[in-house]
Amino acid sequence: MASTNEYTVPGLSLTKGRGVADELQHRLHALNDLHLTLKHAHWNVTGPNFIAVHEMLDPQIELVRGYADEVAERIAALGASPIGTPGALVKDRTWEDYKVGRGNTLEHLAAIDSVYTGVVEDHRKAIAEIGEVDPITEDILIGQTAELEKFQWFVRAHLDTRDSEG
Repeated sequence: MASTNEYTVPGLSLTKGRGVADELQHRLHALNDLHLTLKHAHWNVTGPNFIAVHEMLDPQIELVRGYADEVAERIAALGASPIGTPGALVKDRTWEDYKVGRGNTLEHLAAIDSVYTGVVEDHRKAIAEIGEVDPITEDILIGQTAELEKFQWFVRAHLDTRDSEG
């Protein structure tokens, strides 16, 4: 984490506030990576159902971008400096880069499903850890996770190839 101030939110010790901010920095990297990945897929998706997938991604991108801002502002409120630079994101991330370039809708949707799984699982882990310390931050992450799970459901609905008459 970059510079930290000598304050945090009322009700948390400086040590606990820094711990929450450190965990949120990982969430900030994940959210920044997610909205850039979704935009990449938006630009590169082709084939059947192109327009449906292309247009489905825009609201997801905007909301995830907003989530990143919300997390960064919470980090600042906790007395730490949020880091949103690409170099820091790449240096600190623990996941593989998105592999699909120009590709058909099913390739992108399967890859996006996998990305959502990683982000949601990590958000849930952060909720479990932070919930013991800071219910305000926990609430922020719970709300975000609910929407991320809904977006993943949208993606999975496109991937469901079962016959609807069966």
